[in-house]
Amino acid sequence: MIQALAIALGGAVGSLLRFWLSTSVYALLGRSFPYGTLAVNVLGCLLMGFLFVLFMERLSVEGVWRAGVLIGVLGGFTTFSAFSIETFNLIEGGELVKAGLNMALSMVLCITATWLGVIIGRQL
Repeated sequence: MIQALAIALGGAVGSLLRFWLSTSVYALLGRSFPYGTLAVNVLGCLLMGFLFVLFMERLSVEGVWRAGVLIGVLGGFTTFSAFSIETFNLIEGGELVKAGLNMALSMVLCITATWLGVIIGRQL
């Protein structure tokens, strides 16, 4: 129960950080390209890689804190960071076919699902 609460609180923090960062980037660069989302995803991936190594390999951070930060904060900030660390782990483990398949399927299926969601939403 404590871990779930840590994830929920972290998710709220991550969502607010995503909103503030992306809004700031859009204010600077405009909305002609998804600069805000790109900035969030790149920063989230950088933080996921760094904090994953720090928490798992360097510091032995307690599970509740790891979950609160990695799943909660970064999950609320960007789920792209979760996709990236999982794909990186496949690559590092020599599972190149699985990594490539994960990348290709994620792009095609997620964009297709977004398209279908838009179609369904527009039909209501």
